[in-house]
Amino acid sequence: MTEADIDTYRIDEAVLALLYLGLHGDRRTWKGFDWDAMDRLHEKGMIFEPKGKAKSVVFTEEGALRSEQLFNQMFGRPGGSAAP
Repeated sequence: MTEADIDTYRIDEAVLALLYLGLHGDRRTWKGFDWDAMDRLHEKGMIFEPKGKAKSVVFTEEGALRSEQLFNQMFGRPGGSAAP
């Protein structure tokens, strides 16, 4: 697979959804993801500046809402059912 074959939009959506998994506090989340994807999310206004010494980033208000929506859409169980 070449770089041209990679859908970076879908990668960004998945990373944003997974950032919700690391949510702690009000809107802060751990930032252990691909730097290019993190930069693109910053450019899209979903997170504040990802570069720096902190091991977490802060969602924008829009990013926090979208992250939760994507997480539930991609990883939520239908009807909230528990795993067997």
